[in-house]
Amino acid sequence: MDRLIYTSMTGANHTLSQQATVSHNLANASTTGFRAENNAFRAVPVFGDGLPTRAFVVDSTINADFTPGELQTTGRDLDVAIRGSGWIAVQLDNGEEAYTRNGSLQVSPNGILLTQNGLKVKGDTGIITIPPETRITIGTDGTISSVPINPQPNTVALVGRIKLVDPPVDKLKKGEDGLFRLKDGGVAQADAKVKLVDGTLEGSNVNVVHEMVSMIALARQFDMQMKMLESAERNAQQASEIMVLRA
Repeated sequence: MDRLIYTSMTGANHTLSQQATVSHNLANASTTGFRAENNAFRAVPVFGDGLPTRAFVVDSTINADFTPGELQTTGRDLDVAIRGSGWIAVQLDNGEEAYTRNGSLQVSPNGILLTQNGLKVKGDTGIITIPPETRITIGTDGTISSVPINPQPNTVALVGRIKLVDPPVDKLKKGEDGLFRLKDGGVAQADAKVKLVDGTLEGSNVNVVHEMVSMIALARQFDMQMKMLESAERNAQQASEIMVLRA
């Protein structure tokens, strides 16, 4: 009885957490480079005096779906997508390095190459700065070349190269900001095998139909857990009545 109550109670609580995850995935179904989140839970015993029959339900895994999203052609010079596995390295305001699949880039008024979220794109040797009055092109290896708009449009200069990495997915963790980092807090090494596609963006890998089905299943699961609690309450009441009659 005690185990039933605690398993149902904590299971219902984490079902609501999973519903929040599904809602978050659906809200980002059109977010460039978004990776859907997955989580699961399991029952574990509670250790301590007076609690030998109790069990809690806890999240056993929280990770991301690393399946690549669909590539969408935009024709914009500052849009890039990674073909296959790999990540674009960005630098946060605190100097920390993180990784994203969102290749929608822009140039700040100061000439710094940024993501659409305002994060600095890292190069092999540091932050990438774009010369003024130039048009840039991005090669498949992340190399950025600039061409002056005036007066010599045929003069091509190498600006830098985007840092592209491809660490094992089991060493990555997803932060609340949607960016990925190494679990050990380290920095991934650049990988020359990672290739870009210019004029293209990678869409979200969220499967809307799958998420909607999951939302319905979770709602039914929550309802079942509430019925289990109601059943436990009825059983406790009936047991109490039997004890009274026998007394």
